[in-house]
Amino acid sequence: MLFRGGRIFDGRESLAEGFAVLVEGARIVRVAPEAAFAGYAGPVTDTAGCTLLPGLVDCHVHLCYTGSADPRGTMQKMGTGQIVLTMLANAQKTLAGGVTAVRDCGGKDHLEFAVRDAIAQGAFRGPTIRAAGRMICMTGGHGNTLARVADGCDEVVKAVREQVHAGCDLVKIMATGGVMTPGVDPRDAHYSAAEITAGVHEAKRFRRKTASHAQGTQGILNAVRAGIDSIEHGIFMDEQCLEEMLEAGTFLVPTIAAVQNILRNADSGAIPPYAVEKSRAVAERHRESFRMFHRAGGRIAMGTDAGTPFNRHGENAQELAFMVDWGMTPPEALTAATSRGAELMGLDDRGVIADGMAADLLLVRGNPMEEVAAAADPSNHIAVYKNGTVFAPH
Repeated sequence: MLFRGGRIFDGRESLAEGFAVLVEGARIVRVAPEAAFAGYAGPVTDTAGCTLLPGLVDCHVHLCYTGSADPRGTMQKMGTGQIVLTMLANAQKTLAGGVTAVRDCGGKDHLEFAVRDAIAQGAFRGPTIRAAGRMICMTGGHGNTLARVADGCDEVVKAVREQVHAGCDLVKIMATGGVMTPGVDPRDAHYSAAEITAGVHEAKRFRRKTASHAQGTQGILNAVRAGIDSIEHGIFMDEQCLEEMLEAGTFLVPTIAAVQNILRNADSGAIPPYAVEKSRAVAERHRESFRMFHRAGGRIAMGTDAGTPFNRHGENAQELAFMVDWGMTPPEALTAATSRGAELMGLDDRGVIADGMAADLLLVRGNPMEEVAAAADPSNHIAVYKNGTVFAPH
């Protein structure tokens, strides 16, 4: 298939009009000026008036949650089989929404591994999934109803080993309290610096990426100093956190959609009141932290926390609009959602349109480098390609 006639955003910068992309099987085999394909007689997709970009990458989702007003309560009413089928449906909705790779940052009893593996083996269509397995938290910590609860360095190490043994792709450690757990304060550091360091060291010993739910200042510092790969949320980041994250090259995955979707639906009466109250308390600080990190040139990868209240799978691309609203340019947001996300996830052959890369592609109407809604609003998506095969024409 030759894509020609429109614009190309390659995941790093805007290419001049007049370039074309040739896909054979699951791979991009050549990106070159259209004149280089003179004499080509195969199938063609005319992209005039459109933009071809890499499939989006969402570095923070929870496939076990549905995006209902009370996701945890909804899941608790499901049996095991229903949870697995829900995870698969959520993964496929995500792909239909233009996202071709996700990082599941905490699931239910490793059930998401079956979905990940079935998609990877070709039994079902879906995005590339990298999964953390069970989150690791302290007694009474954020997410404790789903997480592997571990206290003390030795127990944290054991919890990491359990995730590795189960088949995790990354390890997620809960450094602070959070919004969606009753009775905890997002500002509080939960694990000590020594406990997080022990967990991160053990994960890296087995070549696993690491992520930390870290909203409070001290928890962010503990995770960064431990060598964490990404800070999730980063709400109460201060200048010291910023300086140390920049020096270490730590990614920020801001998940703006999580709090914003709670606030937008706060009057529904269905979201647990404690979650609404905490969202209102942290919203402005979240915005300030994002802007501070962005202005300083920190590495940002798109993540949505999809599955949290009214934060639905398949609507992940709205995060692009949130990031632009908070100060990013459209090309910066698109980069965070493509090449930067793939870099964080360790997907060396995805996130960029270039010779030899996987043909995970999104074709949209208009020019998202000027109006990000062209990519952020799924109604503007024309087609999603996963490994060169169209999945969801609109």
